[in-house]
Amino acid sequence: MTFAVNKAGSTPAYLQLYQQCVQSIIQGLYPYGSKLPSKRTLAADSGVSVITVEHALALLCEEGYVESRERSGCFVIYRSSDFQGLPGLGAGNLPARSLSPHTAGDFPFSVLARTMRRVLADYGEQLLVKPPNSGCPELQQELCAYLARSRGLLIQPDQIIIGAGAEYLYGLVAQLIGRDGLIALEHPGYEKIHLVYEAMGIRCDYLKLHKGGIATEALERTSARILHVTPFNSYPSGISADASKKREYIRWAREREGYLIEDNYESELTVSQKQEDSLFALAGGERVIYLNSFSKTIAPSIRVGYMVLPRELAELYCQRLGFYSCTVPAFEQYLLASLLRNGDYERHINRVRRQRRKNRKIIPARDNNR
Repeated sequence: MTFAVNKAGSTPAYLQLYQQCVQSIIQGLYPYGSKLPSKRTLAADSGVSVITVEHALALLCEEGYVESRERSGCFVIYRSSDFQGLPGLGAGNLPARSLSPHTAGDFPFSVLARTMRRVLADYGEQLLVKPPNSGCPELQQELCAYLARSRGLLIQPDQIIIGAGAEYLYGLVAQLIGRDGLIALEHPGYEKIHLVYEAMGIRCDYLKLHKGGIATEALERTSARILHVTPFNSYPSGISADASKKREYIRWAREREGYLIEDNYESELTVSQKQEDSLFALAGGERVIYLNSFSKTIAPSIRVGYMVLPRELAELYCQRLGFYSCTVPAFEQYLLASLLRNGDYERHINRVRRQRRKNRKIIPARDNNR
């Protein structure tokens, strides 16, 4: 396999190399257990520095495509079809990186206040007008642009539904998929997810989380056709689905003609050099409902969430639930649209990610000095 890096392109060289390695692994050119070329070989083959190669390999390791073995190199651990769950984690053995779902995003208040004043001045009495049922077009359009450049989600504004936080959106999903149904959930998982579904009359099947995601045998056992997952940093376990498991989830949904509900409440705050791969993007926008909110990235008081529906469900939503009025005031929607448009939101996300990477490097050093 020859890797070619376009140094004049807009995509950083290490990401180009990473993406080409991923394709080679997925296509089976480097099957499970095989060894990738050495760093120097990859550098010479692609015409980049060894440091650039190291950045690309670090991403492959972080996302579960390969693992680095001391003095041996990098070996492929991605399985396309026969991934098996690893031994489970007990309740008393949760990863140290698990975080509370109610931690504030620590967004600079001065930026919020300045933007609020600008919104008041720019929109005036328009803030008193009732928003369209699915949300203000300004916020929907800015979310489309943001999700395309940050998460690889290629969508249209009418696929986005704005609501008052993730819990409200869970309720809409429950009504969309039908009451008296069955939905599979991660166990352990965020308690309010099953409370909302059960309150709507939906039965829940709890699938045990193992290292890397839900165990394969649990996915095969359940008779559910809907699976609600938190691929990144699932609360309270802190477990993230690896590359093999994400594709297994997608294959599961396609084979059952079902749907995945991708709950990405904290995915933007990854410490990785690149954003986490979204199930929605990996599935090409099919059979995945994407959920996110601003409560984690800005502040808990910002009760604004959004749901991205695949095209066929967007049409069904309009037929069944399009009569619901939007539950988020116009002022807050214009505020968030402005933060996305002027770059303040992404600058904040990047700042938090840099600080988390810095903290991750500092903590082991402190532990070693005990």
